[in-house]
Amino acid sequence: MKMVTAIIQPKRLSGVREALSEIEVTGITATEVKGFGRQKGHTELYRGAEFVVEFLPKVKLEIAITDEQLEQVIETIIKACKINGGKIGDGKIFVSSLEQVIRIRTGETGPEAV
Repeated sequence: MKMVTAIIQPKRLSGVREALSEIEVTGITATEVKGFGRQKGHTELYRGAEFVVEFLPKVKLEIAITDEQLEQVIETIIKACKINGGKIGDGKIFVSSLEQVIRIRTGETGPEAV
């Protein structure tokens, strides 16, 4: 089992959710987060004053999947987030192993609980 963590632009969330639903991914956790990568933030003008936005709004997705779903999930996220040929700030995907998953309601464990 794998845990896919994706950091994406907030405007891409609904597209990613729809695309993952189409490939029968049944559960996603989304969290609003702030961060920066190569963008290093940007400068904005507010009421005539210039200020630096160091941390940009992002969405963190956490998706627990079976090993067999991994490549398809990664490809789907990339396709949904890389709209205009790919730009800095499109996001990142991290993959880690899950030792155990337990569905609280039924007590199921392992891939059946995903």
